[in-house]
Amino acid sequence: MGEDERHRQSRLFTDDDGGFDADRARDESLPVEDGEVIDTTDLADHQTYLEGRGIYDERNRVNDLTGREWKFATKSVIADRYPPDVQHDLRSEHGGQKPPRLCADLIGRFSKAGDTVLDPFAGVGGTLLGASFCEHEGTGRREAIGFERTERWIEIYETVLERENAERRARGEAPLARQEMRHGDCAELIEELPANSADLLLTDVPYWHMDELEQTRNRRAVRESKLGSFEAGDDAESAADENERTQTKAEWLADMAEKFDRFADAVVPGGHVVVFIGDMYREQSYEFLSAELARALEDGAPVTLAANLIWYDPLKDLHVYGYPFSFVPSMVHQNVLVFRTDSDE
Repeated sequence: MGEDERHRQSRLFTDDDGGFDADRARDESLPVEDGEVIDTTDLADHQTYLEGRGIYDERNRVNDLTGREWKFATKSVIADRYPPDVQHDLRSEHGGQKPPRLCADLIGRFSKAGDTVLDPFAGVGGTLLGASFCEHEGTGRREAIGFERTERWIEIYETVLERENAERRARGEAPLARQEMRHGDCAELIEELPANSADLLLTDVPYWHMDELEQTRNRRAVRESKLGSFEAGDDAESAADENERTQTKAEWLADMAEKFDRFADAVVPGGHVVVFIGDMYREQSYEFLSAELARALEDGAPVTLAANLIWYDPLKDLHVYGYPFSFVPSMVHQNVLVFRTDSDE
């Protein structure tokens, strides 16, 4: 279709205010993209028009998004509201859990249907649940593998999946697929995973627990911590036995770099490694952990930082910090660091 004909058809579907009436064009079965009528005979061999989604380019090796979907997926701030669902009360026993549908959205951005997603710090299984949601929410099923050393978190994942699927069956919906959760230390389990066997790594890293903060001597208090296994001293028994366990920030960064150096071998060349990491405020000092972690991983692992996305959580509780003497930020965001693994090309 020539430019004159395209403009002629656009004028035929002008609304009362002089704008393009896309609804009318769709009623006439004409494909529309960004307010323009599309002549599908003009598409290149590698392009396909998908009804309601836009033009998909078969050369897309990153994900299954159309150009229109890709445009919105590249926004650097994720401000979508993720309600406290998917057995949220149970999952919240783990203080660092992430909304499964947020994980599903990230999986949709950085992998294709049929790909394998790895989470070496799986926690209560947000990544695994997200991979299962992809099958039912338009982007295609992914397989997922999670490593988790704390048995309680694995039990919660299993219970959440069981309860969620009972509710889905009651609504007449297909159940979520059970993903593979492996129990053990990620440093050991990663050795069992073949090289290039994962297409995407998506994880929430265990946090540095601050230099001066000593682990409690109270065995019960350690067990009852809502925080991840790292913050509880790797696991409850070892933390209690050690009585006091600290790790400097430098040691934490070195540990993360060493682990991700091994994790990256499991991800295909050119694949993505996506990492949740929050900054923290401590003793009137802002700890820019995301920047320090990004630098440590680039220096210590075969990955290159490609983007820093900001996840803004509008449901985060606000507290009055510092008032009225000092401004202290109330953290309602986390960083989502996006790395690419080194490519063979």
